[in-house]
Amino acid sequence: MTGAVTEHPEAGRTGAAGPAPDTTPAPERTPAPDRTPTPHGGTASDETAGRAPSVLRSGALMAAGSLVSRATGFIRSAIVAAAIGTGFVADGYAVGNSVPTIVYMLLLGGALNAVFVPELVKAAKEHEDGGVAYTDRLLTVCLIALAALTAAAVLAAPAIVDAYTDYTGAQRDMTIAFTRSCLPQIFFLGMFTLLGQVLNARGRFGAMMWTPVLNNVVVVAVFGLFLGLYGTARVSGDGTLTAGQTALLGWGTTAGIALQAVALAPSLRAARFRWRPRFDWRGSGLTAPLRAAGWLVLLVLTNQGAYWVTTKVATAAGQRAEGAGLSAYNNAYQLWMVPHGIITVALVTALMPRMSGAAADGDLAAVRGDVAGAQRTSAAAVVPAACALFGLAVPIMGVVYQYGRTDADAVRSMAWILMALAPGLVALSGQYVCTRAFYALRDTRTPFLLNLVIAGLNAALAVAAHACLPARWTVAGMAAGYTLALWAGWGLTAYVLARRLRGTDGAAEGTGAFAALVRMLVAALPAGGLALVTAELTAPAGRVVAGLAGMAVIVAVFALLARPLGLTEVRRLMTGLTARVPGPGRKRRRAHRN
Repeated sequence: MTGAVTEHPEAGRTGAAGPAPDTTPAPERTPAPDRTPTPHGGTASDETAGRAPSVLRSGALMAAGSLVSRATGFIRSAIVAAAIGTGFVADGYAVGNSVPTIVYMLLLGGALNAVFVPELVKAAKEHEDGGVAYTDRLLTVCLIALAALTAAAVLAAPAIVDAYTDYTGAQRDMTIAFTRSCLPQIFFLGMFTLLGQVLNARGRFGAMMWTPVLNNVVVVAVFGLFLGLYGTARVSGDGTLTAGQTALLGWGTTAGIALQAVALAPSLRAARFRWRPRFDWRGSGLTAPLRAAGWLVLLVLTNQGAYWVTTKVATAAGQRAEGAGLSAYNNAYQLWMVPHGIITVALVTALMPRMSGAAADGDLAAVRGDVAGAQRTSAAAVVPAACALFGLAVPIMGVVYQYGRTDADAVRSMAWILMALAPGLVALSGQYVCTRAFYALRDTRTPFLLNLVIAGLNAALAVAAHACLPARWTVAGMAAGYTLALWAGWGLTAYVLARRLRGTDGAAEGTGAFAALVRMLVAALPAGGLALVTAELTAPAGRVVAGLAGMAVIVAVFALLARPLGLTEVRRLMTGLTARVPGPGRKRRRAHRN
């Protein structure tokens, strides 16, 4: 579902494939000391010299935070599903809680995510004050825009709900109430993204991945309170929640987002950042980022157009086949995004300042090396993860969601959706790397034009699924369509980027990354298929046993095929992981070294 999840105001994203040092995508470039003043005295080099983290270490820190965030996110999803199920009430909550992200990303969020780091890195290089005043002005403009957008969205809540659903009566009223109480999240999502990007530009990557844990803890507490007060039974005779119940869940969810944003304050203080509102915008150089943001708004607009289509299709399917609608899709989608957030987003976020700096210096060879290395490194972990999501969809969804009002039939429906999404995980990560390379080059127009392919195909195939498939299979078909759209979009984007970065060694780097991916996909076919069969055969022993058995098969297949297929990155990943597993042999090796 294009545009449904960000990366992350809500999450939400090892450096990445493994801990071995040679998995770093490209050699770290050490810039010359920067003697530009900081806003607190001293110089920029004083703040960075001798402690600039490697991409691998930064990626590992973010991956750890993202892993904990995603793990607590599953606890959150499980308790939400236990409290309100996957039917009409859950769909109303899903719409209400999704609308803030939709509106935010539609009008501002995508621009903030993509434009901020390249612009701040460039300003730090070119401005005498190290970009301090520029950062203050950019924050001032964006926060004012966020406040205005939030106020307008709250007033327009009924119209927004009507645009995304066909609900009537009590269900419409409940969904509007959810939406109104959740829409203030827009401001806090924006604040979180803005301040997080300031930290990223200063080389402090961890906080943005760790503070979403607090958000999840708050939501778990809110829904736990709901379960304690009301249980799992619907209270109202019309199958909806009362006004008090709706307010508890809606405002409680918003409180989690607010805490997530405010919790960045200690990291900002540690980075010695203090924001001073500035309104001297004329002639300050804000035109370039605003122009770039315009293309990103158009990009997100196309995404949200596709999301509008898929939301209408999913909510309609959910009304005809309860448990197979929007909330089922969102649950599967959230789980599907986990490897992407832990691996690819963490890696690329750590790379982004470096790529932006190389692009600002005109060093396209360095950008090429970062892109090729990121593609290979992320694929080494993402491809096996896609196999696991495909082959182990039923036990995974059962372990995460089968509690309270969510029964085995609902789990099976969500599992089919996850299986349809799983192959698209590889393309999603590849597309993400390529798109961020364009952003590092300060080119937002090309990604917009290329994204039209994904958004258009996604919407068209969702409509086709609605027209051709039974209601229970509509959303799974829609997910399969999204997978096809992602692969088509990635192929086109990679081709255009390769031409943009072409050079004497660019073709060799691109060919090597492509060949490595093909070899990993060859191994993925038997791994995913055998995992699926194993999980089905061991299902009578329980979900956990089936999942572990299937995972063992995936690991075994990749381990057996790593050498004959030349899966260098996978072998490095496995070597790095086993090197960190404590055991007698490891202790003996350590003693021998000492």
